[in-house]
Amino acid sequence: MDAYIWLTLIILGVIIEGATVGLVAIWFVLGFVAALIVSFFGVALWIQIAVAVVVSGLTLYFTRPFIRKISNKQVTRTNADRFVGMEGVVTEDILDNSGKGRVEIASQSWAANSLDGGVILKGSKVKVESISGVKLIVIPSCKE
Repeated sequence: MDAYIWLTLIILGVIIEGATVGLVAIWFVLGFVAALIVSFFGVALWIQIAVAVVVSGLTLYFTRPFIRKISNKQVTRTNADRFVGMEGVVTEDILDNSGKGRVEIASQSWAANSLDGGVILKGSKVKVESISGVKLIVIPSCKE
């Protein structure tokens, strides 16, 4: 009877794993498989549960760092953060960090502040260092 319980848990774990994008239940499935194998030897249910917990914990502990290391961590910029690192042209003087200065980048006009609070005059080329709210934080470009 115990074997049916473990087999059901294995099937549910595989379904959960298949329905998710990342590795979520694979470690538990391995623990359930170990418990299923132990159940064939007629050991007590509490020992089967202990084997499932220990095997799941050990596989999680030893394989998770490896899985994280090889998983794809590349972030695809899909929004305004794609402008970070790009160059633009100041269309209205950036005189202080009031946000009244403007920069045109990729045919779009943005409010801008200088990173150090300094003055950047109209027509200057700037590089986007970051974005704070709806304002670009820029520095003068070295390619003037």
